[in-house]
Amino acid sequence: MSETRANYLLLVDDDPDLLRLLAIRLEAAGYRIETASNGQEALARASVERPALVITDMQMPGMDGSALFDALRVQHPLLPVIILTAHGSIPDAVAATQRGVFGYLTKPYEPKALLDLVAQALRLAPSSEPGAVAEWRSDIVTQNNVMEDLLARAELVAAGDASVLLLGESGTGKEVLAKAIHRASPRRDAPFVAVNCGAIPENLLESELFGYVKGAFTGANRDQRGLIPEADGGTLFLDEIGDMPTPLQVKLLRVLEEREVRPVGSTKSVPVNIRVISATHRDLREEMASGQFRSDLYYRLNVVSLDIPALNERRDDIPLLANHFLRRLAERYDKEVNGFAPDALELLVRASWPGNARQLLNVVEQAVALATSSVVPLALVQQAIRETEEVVPFDEARRRFESDYLVRLLKMTGGNVAQAAKLAQRNRTDFYKLLQRHALEPALFK
Repeated sequence: MSETRANYLLLVDDDPDLLRLLAIRLEAAGYRIETASNGQEALARASVERPALVITDMQMPGMDGSALFDALRVQHPLLPVIILTAHGSIPDAVAATQRGVFGYLTKPYEPKALLDLVAQALRLAPSSEPGAVAEWRSDIVTQNNVMEDLLARAELVAAGDASVLLLGESGTGKEVLAKAIHRASPRRDAPFVAVNCGAIPENLLESELFGYVKGAFTGANRDQRGLIPEADGGTLFLDEIGDMPTPLQVKLLRVLEEREVRPVGSTKSVPVNIRVISATHRDLREEMASGQFRSDLYYRLNVVSLDIPALNERRDDIPLLANHFLRRLAERYDKEVNGFAPDALELLVRASWPGNARQLLNVVEQAVALATSSVVPLALVQQAIRETEEVVPFDEARRRFESDYLVRLLKMTGGNVAQAAKLAQRNRTDFYKLLQRHALEPALFK
């Protein structure tokens, strides 16, 4: 949150005179003020720019202060709200406070009491100190309200030791967020160890995670410390946790419960003190239903979940990200490239981005590498987007193939599952699980 945003207050009241007086008092105290005369207008303003604090009257026609708080909580779960109320509606204000409203003041309120409550709300709100924010989230470039709320939640959870599950499509920046949480945590000076569970062959994953002792298997000619012990005192990031084999899930659960690791081939366990952040683009609830992921491990990992929006859901960040990537890559390639042509930037904002921020980075890198002037032209961006869209991540390609294959079988058999399973050379139970995974209803093909 920028310093400007940290001082931005949104005031809501249907009485224009009271609204003006409240704005004058708070502006005199150094705050940047926007006003709204009703709840709907307030929601619209908050969606354009997230305020640091909302102060609203309780009794307003249409959407009252309590309903406004409920709507704001959906959009911005951690946004503090103060309610101003007449004596007759104090019970409603108290009830709202019990639901999460930061506080309330009765009219007529003392100016000092108002300023003290505002200062307290801003002091306790996440990300109220710009310097501290810049340090831990310096690699995350955003001006998007949804992302700002996500980062506010990430900063809160970073202070403790709860396990965090990061959700989101491939390329949305789950490892970047995991590193940011580590930097914001008390473990920041200890190791951050990242493991891609889908990139290490299944027969090597256990020994890589837990380590092994000399003679544990052919080729083990010395003791080898595992990645989990390497993270002792710090953070272990398990990327693509949904790809972890089921037998290994049992052993990981034991590590998390007992806080100790037994290297492969050893009879002794090693104590470990780690904070686990895991990530996946898979639907783990679906994986649990099909028996591919253990529910006990899921609930151990998913104490707090953070869902990272796809790039298509934060298009206001695309120009910011594109220019950030461009500056970084121009320096790496030692090229005098300092911006995009207006039509090239417009295309970047309109593009579909199935590969999210990772694909955007790839497009910008290709454009910078081929640029022959200080401004990246439209033609280079068009070419780079075409080429990056032709190649999708392996997991996405496999998902698309499976879905297309199943649809083709169901069309061929008129929705007859037994016949389709026979053609696929799969038993009927497994075939039904595949259909469920891709949300395919056989009856629709009859």
